[in-house]
Amino acid sequence: MEKPFFLLCMLAAAAAPLAVRAADERDITEIRQEIKAIKEGYEARLQALEARLKEAEAKAEQVAQSAALAANPSRQSAGAAFNPAISLVLQGRYANLSRDPERFAISGFIPSGGSGPGKRGFSLAETELTLSANVDDKFFGQTTLAVTPENEISVEEAYALATGLPAGLTLKAGRLLSGIGYQNEQHQHVWDFIDAPLAYQVFLGGQFRNDGLQLKWVAPTDLFFELGAEAGNGQNFPGTRGNKNGSGSAALIARLGGDIGYSSNWRVGLSALRTRAENREFTQAALTGNAASNSFTGSTRLAIADFIFKYAPNGNPLRTNFKLQGEYFRRAENGELTFDADGRLGLTNTDAYRSSQTGWYLQGVYQFVPRWRVGLRYDRLNPGTVALAGNAANLDTPSFKPYKATLMFDWSPSEFSRIRLQAARDHSQPGATDNQLFLHYIMTLGAHGAHKF
Repeated sequence: MEKPFFLLCMLAAAAAPLAVRAADERDITEIRQEIKAIKEGYEARLQALEARLKEAEAKAEQVAQSAALAANPSRQSAGAAFNPAISLVLQGRYANLSRDPERFAISGFIPSGGSGPGKRGFSLAETELTLSANVDDKFFGQTTLAVTPENEISVEEAYALATGLPAGLTLKAGRLLSGIGYQNEQHQHVWDFIDAPLAYQVFLGGQFRNDGLQLKWVAPTDLFFELGAEAGNGQNFPGTRGNKNGSGSAALIARLGGDIGYSSNWRVGLSALRTRAENREFTQAALTGNAASNSFTGSTRLAIADFIFKYAPNGNPLRTNFKLQGEYFRRAENGELTFDADGRLGLTNTDAYRSSQTGWYLQGVYQFVPRWRVGLRYDRLNPGTVALAGNAANLDTPSFKPYKATLMFDWSPSEFSRIRLQAARDHSQPGATDNQLFLHYIMTLGAHGAHKF
C-alpha cells in the first residue's frame, strides 16, 4: 500500500502548477539558509566555549603560580614584581587679573617666593605624574613628579612607607609633603580653590615639603587620635639648606576626630614647625622706593590650629554634602636681617630682627546637587609686631592687614574631571584691589587613590 501511495504523491507533485514549484524552491532556499545560520551559531558558541575553557585554564595556572610564589617569595622575578599604579593629572587655566602679577606683594610680610596669582591669560597649571606600588608585605613606595608651567620638572614627593610596623605606627622616609596643618599634605589638584590661602603663601611659601622622616601613631580608641613627628633637612621656605649634619627642621602633630551621628564628622589638629634659615634671600622695596636685596638668618617657629567639619545626609555624599574648613597660623622669627646684602645701594647693614605675625582663613564648600559645588573663602593676615632695630631706617613696617574674598563654582562630570570658575578680590596691598577671575580644568588619567579626610 505504501508504494502506490508514494507514486500517486509523486504524480501529483509533477502535475502542480509552475507557480507552486517556484514557491517550493523559495522554501527550500529559506530552509537551507536557516540550516546555515544554525550551523554558524553553533560554531560561534563552540568557539566561545573553547575560549572560556582556555581562559579558565590560564587562571588556574596563574593561581597555582601565585600559590607557589607565596610559598617561596624569593623566586619572584623583579619584572613581575614591578606593577605600579600610574596616575597623570592634567591642569590648565585662564586668568584675568586687574593688576600686574609681576608687581604682586603682600604688605607687611617678607616675600616667601611662593606667593601670587600666577600669569595672566592662558597657561598650563601644574601637571603631576604619580607612580605607586607595594614593594612587598612591609613597604609601600610612591613618587610624584611635577611639571611646572615653566617646563621645569621637580620631584614633589618620593618616599617609602613602612606598613608592617606594630601598634598603629607608620614610618615614612624620603621627600614628602609635611603633615602640619590641614591642607599642606594635600596635592594642589585636590584643593577646593585654585590657589592657596594667603596664610599658606606668606608662612609656608604655598606648601611645605621636606626631605626626611615622618613617624605617626594612631591610638586604638573609638575617637580618632593621632600623634606625629617629623625631622628633615628644612631646605624649603621658611628654612634654607644648611651645610651640616642632623636635621634642619622639626615638626610635631596632634589630631583628634570623630563622628556626630550618621551624617557628620569632624577633626581638629595642632601642629608646630621649627626651621632655621641661613642667608634666606628676598627682595623688598626700601623706604627710598628702590628694590633692595636682603637676607635673613635665624630661627622660625610656626604654630597651626586647624579644623574640618563634613556633613552628608545619612552619610551619603553623592547627592549633597557640605564641608567647613579653617586654619589659624602664628609665626615668630628671631635672628638677624641684612639690608642691601649685595651692596648695590651702598647701604649694607646687618642688625637684629624679630617678628610675631598671624593669619587665618575660613572656607565652606557646598554640593547643592550631584556634581555641582559652590565655595566661599575668606583670608586675613595680621603683620603683628616687627622689630627691625637699625634697619628701621631702611625698611617700612606697615600696619595694613591684607585680606581676600574668593567665590568659586565647579562642575565634576565624573570623579576624574572637574571644571572650575573662580572669582576673587585680593586686598594684599593698601589702596590696591586685584580683581581676579580664573577658569580652571583638572583631568585625571589612570589609577587614582582615595583622598585623605
